[in-house]
Amino acid sequence: MPSEIEIVEEDAVVQSNDRESAAVNGGNTDSGVAVAGEESLRNDVYTAAAYGDLEKLHRLVESEGCSVSVPDSLGYYALQWAALNNRSAAAQYIIEHGGDVNATDHTGQTALHWTAVRGAIQVAELLLQEGARVNAADMYGYQTTHVAAQYGQTAFLYHIVSKWNADPDVPDFDGRSPLHWAAYKGFPDCIRLLLFLDSYRARQDREGCTPLHWAAIRGNLEACTVLVQAGKKEDLMVTDNTGLTPAQLASDKNHRQVAFFLVCVP
Repeated sequence: MPSEIEIVEEDAVVQSNDRESAAVNGGNTDSGVAVAGEESLRNDVYTAAAYGDLEKLHRLVESEGCSVSVPDSLGYYALQWAALNNRSAAAQYIIEHGGDVNATDHTGQTALHWTAVRGAIQVAELLLQEGARVNAADMYGYQTTHVAAQYGQTAFLYHIVSKWNADPDVPDFDGRSPLHWAAYKGFPDCIRLLLFLDSYRARQDREGCTPLHWAAIRGNLEACTVLVQAGKKEDLMVTDNTGLTPAQLASDKNHRQVAFFLVCVP
């Protein structure tokens, strides 16, 4: 394959990995993105938002005049950090004090995108009720449904699709739908939901790859199984832009079990 999602992931989804690591690792990541940096009790609205520290937020905003409507040095907003960690009270406070629910960071992502990383339904609901755009796309064409699929947040995905009419089958700028991403990342429950929501399983992206191609490339046997069971035998014969079928790609990547399964489908 001349180009794989790995490349896109490294360059385009790195901010998602950074935000996840920042929360998990107490604010520090190898890439330098930090919530709190080396000083775990840093006095800024971004740290307070990330940890849901309302007392600190009150003091910083109302006594010290700090703004919640400007990004930090890395281009991220306090509302995004609150959204990532499902800090609904902090998010509400930020909105009430000037935080823009549709503000975009340097990658074009909003706070709603960040709620999808960990499936923060409570904050997502708040943002949407306050006017967040459910179909906002970032610089790579990722909508909230793409991010939810990238992280396997099935319940979150169902919520925003069923209640807020988010598009479960929209392609990003590389032609990849949430189903492509769920297949690539190996989230079978997410795949099942997207198929139930009538996502187009035979959609080919810019590389000519279907979701089954990407599941095969990564050696995700369960993902391949779900897609094959829901599809038709013709799906197995679709070729990408280099002329390879899913089984051939699996074999090329040395995923022998997956290749054998795809070849032996009756």
